[in-house]
Amino acid sequence: MESAARPGRGESRRDLMDVAIDCFAKYGAQATTIDRIAKAAGVTKGALYYHFKDKEELLFEAVKQRVGQFERRVIGGLPSHGDAPSALRQLARACYEHATKSNHRRLIVTLMIEALDTNPRLAAQFRDMMHRFREYLRAIVRRGQDSGELRADVDAAIAAEVYAGAIMGAEIQYYQDPKGFKLAATLDAFVDQYVAWLSAAAPHTARRTGHSGRRAARRA
Repeated sequence: MESAARPGRGESRRDLMDVAIDCFAKYGAQATTIDRIAKAAGVTKGALYYHFKDKEELLFEAVKQRVGQFERRVIGGLPSHGDAPSALRQLARACYEHATKSNHRRLIVTLMIEALDTNPRLAAQFRDMMHRFREYLRAIVRRGQDSGELRADVDAAIAAEVYAGAIMGAEIQYYQDPKGFKLAATLDAFVDQYVAWLSAAAPHTARRTGHSGRRAARRA
């Protein structure tokens, strides 16, 4: 009984954190209690309190861990050079992998929405995370604009917001209906259209080209 209340193994804290993350991702912060986490982990509440002061500490450590892992594996895993369209496609594929094969993204999306009106401190943490994500996307778009791969008349910050919003919107629909919503096909279709939009000639350039072509035809 004592070993259940005061686990001494180094991996116990990590194991309990993983169980807590599953609970937070599935039920949200408000509905996840210490009792629920302890029951899911098959331990006493004392085992949790031995490692964590309270649910708030457990929640913030869970979010910090998953956000950090997502940023290291997804953003940090992409090359900082190379063509922008390929980077945008790789990023979408990485988001798909995390949405379907781990609980990283589900935890983030679930708690991000819930924290808006219930936990200002947590909401600020997610706001900073999204700011970093959009800045990363903006840098990719700017890189493509500087190299001439992407049209320069689109505001890179707005383009980043469009991409982030589409990815997260698709993920939410997938979590609502994982069997019926085709996340991979949706993300592929979005990125294809997104890259086509950013790769197309600027409208005024196309109009000038069209007028010049018509004038040349008339002269001929």
